Amino acid sequence: MKVVLLGTAAGGGFPQWNCACALCAAARDGKLPARTQECAAISGNSRDWWLLNASPDIRTQLIGTPALAPGPGSRDTPVRGVLLTDAEADHAMGLTILRGGTGLKVYAAPPVLATLAPLRALLDRYAPWQWTDNLTEGGFVLPGGLVVSAHPVGSKAPKYVSGPGADARWVTAYRIEDLATGGVLVYAPCLGAWTPVLDALLATATCVLLDGTFYTADEMGTAAPAAGGQGGIPSDGQAAMGHLPVSGAHGSLAALARHPGPRRIYTHLNNTNPLLDRASDAHARVTGAGAEVLPDGAEFVV
Repeated sequence: MKVVLLGTAAGGGFPQWNCACALCAAARDGKLPARTQECAAISGNSRDWWLLNASPDIRTQLIGTPALAPGPGSRDTPVRGVLLTDAEADHAMGLTILRGGTGLKVYAAPPVLATLAPLRALLDRYAPWQWTDNLTEGGFVLPGGLVVSAHPVGSKAPKYVSGPGADARWVTAYRIEDLATGGVLVYAPCLGAWTPVLDALLATATCVLLDGTFYTADEMGTAAPAAGGQGGIPSDGQAAMGHLPVSGAHGSLAALARHPGPRRIYTHLNNTNPLLDRASDAHARVTGAGAEVLPDGAEFVV
């Protein structure tokens, strides 16, 4: 199974357009590499490619990835569809860029499909797509020889959803197995808490792409301003943002220590996260523990 990390930043990308924190300032000065919003692509045969989420940066990401270039026909594309983990804007708005793509298939959990109904109606006016429940019993098989199952890992509804939004299926992780090689990718870029579901998934995984949004639980309130900036970033509501921090006794890095077998890669990095800086102590601690932080465009085989 081939995997391309099309984007590795959290919502807003890195640097964020309206942020003057020290990390964003360093990126603007060319001292740190910029990152687009989180999205990945997978293929079991190098011909049929599936997107894991569809970021608002998807056009730039597709154009910058030779394997996803159109052809040989004028409207041929190797992109077959999208597997959504949730309905967050930074994971679903890229669908609008794909409008007009013939025969695309989108997998998502029932509450996600329901809340995207207006967007689905709009997109289907350009070209009818297939919209499919990703929690179908027994999973599903993608062209290219990939067997997929989705697993609920969070109940956080998107901020734009009004009214009751409690549903344990709002956020899902994917287990993707290559039938030819037996390689297993676990994809969980949004994770509010570590659960036995994750332990079970990682027990058979070859590689995991994991939520690395925040390094600490309070970093949004302590992010240092750039010189002349406006101070720290407000921390109101961070606990409700649905992202388990990397560090700490109950963070994801401690949980990953129980699973030394699979390759472990952090993605969905917020602009406040010191992991964005390879020279940081945080980066050294994470890599010293056997996990990785890869750049946009990284390609590897599972």
